[in-house]
Amino acid sequence: MFTSRPFFASLAALAMTAHVSAAELKYADQGVKWTQASRTEFYSLDQGARIMPFAWIKALRHPDGARFLADGLGRYGYLPNPDSETPGLPVGFLSASENSAQYFSMTCSACHTRQIDVGGVSWRIDGGPALVDFQSLLNDIDLAFKKILSDDAAFKQFAQDVLGGDPTPRELQHLRRDVDVWFAPYDTIVRKSLPSPGWGVGRLDAVSMIFNRVAGLDIGATHSRIIENNITWADAAVRYPFLWNAPIQDFTQWPGFAENGDDILGLARNVGEVYGVFGVYRPKQTILPNVIDYLNDSSLNYPGLMRLETLIKQIAPPKWPWSLDQALVSKGAEIFNRDPKNGGCAKGCHEIAKGAPRVCNFQGTWRTPLEDVGTDSREYQVLAREAETGVLNGARIAFIPGVDKPLKPKDKIISILGLSVIGSIIEAPLHFGLDVFQPILDDCLPAAAQASPESAKLLVRNKLAAALKNLYTKPAAQPSFKYESRVMQGIWAAAPYLHNGSVPTLADLLKPVAERPASFKVGTAYDVESVGLAKEQGAFSTLYTADDCAKRDSGNSRCGHTFGVNLTPDEKKALLEYLKSL
Repeated sequence: MFTSRPFFASLAALAMTAHVSAAELKYADQGVKWTQASRTEFYSLDQGARIMPFAWIKALRHPDGARFLADGLGRYGYLPNPDSETPGLPVGFLSASENSAQYFSMTCSACHTRQIDVGGVSWRIDGGPALVDFQSLLNDIDLAFKKILSDDAAFKQFAQDVLGGDPTPRELQHLRRDVDVWFAPYDTIVRKSLPSPGWGVGRLDAVSMIFNRVAGLDIGATHSRIIENNITWADAAVRYPFLWNAPIQDFTQWPGFAENGDDILGLARNVGEVYGVFGVYRPKQTILPNVIDYLNDSSLNYPGLMRLETLIKQIAPPKWPWSLDQALVSKGAEIFNRDPKNGGCAKGCHEIAKGAPRVCNFQGTWRTPLEDVGTDSREYQVLAREAETGVLNGARIAFIPGVDKPLKPKDKIISILGLSVIGSIIEAPLHFGLDVFQPILDDCLPAAAQASPESAKLLVRNKLAAALKNLYTKPAAQPSFKYESRVMQGIWAAAPYLHNGSVPTLADLLKPVAERPASFKVGTAYDVESVGLAKEQGAFSTLYTADDCAKRDSGNSRCGHTFGVNLTPDEKKALLEYLKSL
C-alpha cells in the first residue's frame, strides 16, 4: 500500500532509546533581543492546544511500565527545559489551565527548537527545525490507550494513578466514558493519517494533519463530529522550517499558499497551526441560516498566540559558533551574488529584497519568491484535496473576498481551512471583546481610532478584511510545483535540505542529483565541513531513503535545485564558507 516511502530504522527500537545529548550545553548567539527571559517564555507559553487532561499523561505508561513523562519525552528527541513551571516537561510542552482544569499541551517551540552535537558539545538553536520523532509519540500514545481500554488491569492501574486511592465504581465508570469519548477521534486520526513506515526524525506532514484534523474531526454533523472519509494518509512529509525572519516573509509554508508578513496574517498562520495540534475547534450552525459560531467551545488562546509571534520576531538567525576563513567568506559572497546561471544563489531567489506591502506592517516585508526548481511535487496533491464540508456547508463571510462564496457540500479542503481560520479571527472580538486584539490595534490603527470604540471596531473589521482577503490561494491545475525561496540567514542550522529534507548537507546539495546520497541517517550529530548532518549518528536517529527524479511525486525525491552543481571544488568550498557566515 505504501510505495515510494522512506525506509526507517526500527521505530520500535527507536521508541525505547532515549535521546542522549552531549555532556555540555551551549546556546547559539541569536542576537541581543533574544534573552533568557524570552527563551523561557517561548519554551512554554500556552497557545491553546489541548492534547488530553494532564493527569492522564502523568499516569500514562509504556509497555515496560515506565511513565511517558519519566524521561521528559527524551526518547522522541524532545529537549530538556530546566525552567519549565512543571518539572519534567520538555521544551514546547506545558500544563495549560482552562476552566479550572489542567491539560497536557504543546506550543510552537516543540517543533521549532533544535539541538546539534559537535565535539562533545550540544548547541541549542531556538527557532530551528526540531530533530524529533513526532509520529512515534502519536503512535505510542495511541497504543497505550488501546491497552488501557482493552486490559482491565491496565485500566485499573491508570484509574488509580489518575484518581488516586481506590476509585469507586461510579468514578471508574465516568473515567472510562471520558477516555472512550476522547480516544475515538484521537485513534481515528492516528489510524487513518499516519503512514507506515513513518515520517522519522525531523520530518512531518503538517499540512495533511491540519487538513485531517479540521475536516476529519471537527466539522461533522454528528455528535462525534468525525467525518472519516475526509481523512487521508499524511504521506507528503517535509522538514520543519526555521522561524527566524518568518514574521517578515511575504509568504510562508513551503508551497506559499498563505500570505504572510503582518500581525493579522501571522495570527491567521498560528490559528491554523493550533487547529492542527490539538486545538479544540467545534463550529456550529446558529439559528440564522448558514451563519456559523466558529468559536463555539474553542480553546484558542489569542493573547498567547500574539505574544508568541512577538517573541518569534526577537529570534535572530544563529551565528556560526566556530571559526571562519574570512578570505573564503569574501570569495563565497561573490559567488553567492552571481547570476544563478553562473552558480549564484541570491538574485531572484535568496536575496534580501523588498516584498509585498501589508496592511499592518509599515516596515515592509522580505520578498519570498515561489519557484519551481524541479523538487518533489507531492505536497501539491495535498493542496488539491476536496472534502465534505459538514456543518460548514453553505457558510461564507460576505465581506471578505476569497471566502465570500458559500462552501458547497463538497469543496476544496483549503477553502474549509481558510474559512475556519478567518471566521475564528473575525469572530474573536464578539466573544472576547475588542481588547483581545490590542497588540494588533497598537501597531495597526491610528490613535484617533483607538479613542472611539465604534470607530476602532469598524477599522478592525476593515483591516482584517483587507489583510485576510487573499490569505489562502487555491492551487491551480498546472504542471508547476512552486516552493518558497527563503533568505539564507542561519541556513547552516537547518539541515537536511530541500523542503522535504531529502539532502543531508549543503555540500551534497551542490552535487548533481545522481551523486547526492540515496540514503542517510537523520539525527543530532553535525558535520561542520559539509554543513549539515554527520554521516554517523547516535542511537537517536532514523534512516532516510531518498528517491531519484523518476519519482518526483513520491514525497521523498532528492531531485531538483541544481544551482551551483557546476562550480569548481574551490568555488563550492568558498560558497559553503559564506553560507556558514550568514
